[in-house]
Amino acid sequence: MTDAEAMAAALALSEDVRGTTSPNPPVGAVIVDGGGAVVGRGATRPPGGPHAEVMALREAGERARGGTAYVTLEPCAHRGRTPPCAQALLDVGIATVRYAVADPNPPAAGGADLLRAAGVDVAGGLLADDVAGGPLRAWLHSVRTGRPHVTWKYAATLDGRVAAADGTSRWISGPVSRAEVHRIRAAADAVVAGTGTVLADDAWLTVRDADGGLADRRPLRVVVGTRGIPETARVLDDAAPTVHLRTRDPRDVLTDLAERGVVDVLLEGGPTLAGAFAEAGVIDRIVGYVAPALLGAGPTALGAAGVSTITEAHRWRVEGVTMSGDDVRITAVPAAGEGGP
Repeated sequence: MTDAEAMAAALALSEDVRGTTSPNPPVGAVIVDGGGAVVGRGATRPPGGPHAEVMALREAGERARGGTAYVTLEPCAHRGRTPPCAQALLDVGIATVRYAVADPNPPAAGGADLLRAAGVDVAGGLLADDVAGGPLRAWLHSVRTGRPHVTWKYAATLDGRVAAADGTSRWISGPVSRAEVHRIRAAADAVVAGTGTVLADDAWLTVRDADGGLADRRPLRVVVGTRGIPETARVLDDAAPTVHLRTRDPRDVLTDLAERGVVDVLLEGGPTLAGAFAEAGVIDRIVGYVAPALLGAGPTALGAAGVSTITEAHRWRVEGVTMSGDDVRITAVPAAGEGGP
């Protein structure tokens, strides 16, 4: 197994636990023995549980001695809820450590230096872009900015409509896209919508499996707005926890969610809420599904976003364009200089 293959395996492990570890990062680790065989795999457990390195070392046992640890994030050097992972690697006699991304969190950083000082061969940067743009994207953003990472998801027709003139919107996107959205929801800590969406559509904001039943992963449902919600609204049932934030300010929303330990936010509100988040400069990624349909009238995906002339347009850099069934999925991030902390 090559270094890149081993780190790719660790990345896959981290992706599997994304959405379950916040406020801790979803980290994956693979232990390879001196002969090149994988002897341990692990991923970060929910808060209070072991980190990825410890889980992988438990599986490897004595076979870890003299081996190599591949970890998606620099092993931590501090004692928090759990002991430092760098010391755990030293205790079992790991000879080599390869990690993808350096830890930007000052209290936890320094694991690489600790390992080097003890004679371990350490190097970082292996598959760093894949890890930083994948499972660690939201956590890295939250550490660097102090607020949760926000992905705005929407589905629209070729002419940019998210509903018909009479308000009907089921279904604009196809079944492949809808299934993918549930996978995106499952990886988030919180799903956010406005009171308008909840009142108009009786939105449930839950994660469903392939059979339409409730999935095990149930992120926090967040309703934003000053209007009240009927007690019979589906979003208030016991399918998942729900909080109603009676504010119109996106930054107040994100401050509240950060205090709740939320790192990764999926924004699924209607045009008004999306416009408010865009105007505030707090959308960090867009995932748009464009369906091959035309409506000619009806609401557009984005409401007022503080733009009155073309020079004020919010500019984005396209990360990827792929097919999602019959739909086109576009992912984009703010262009240089756009967005805000």
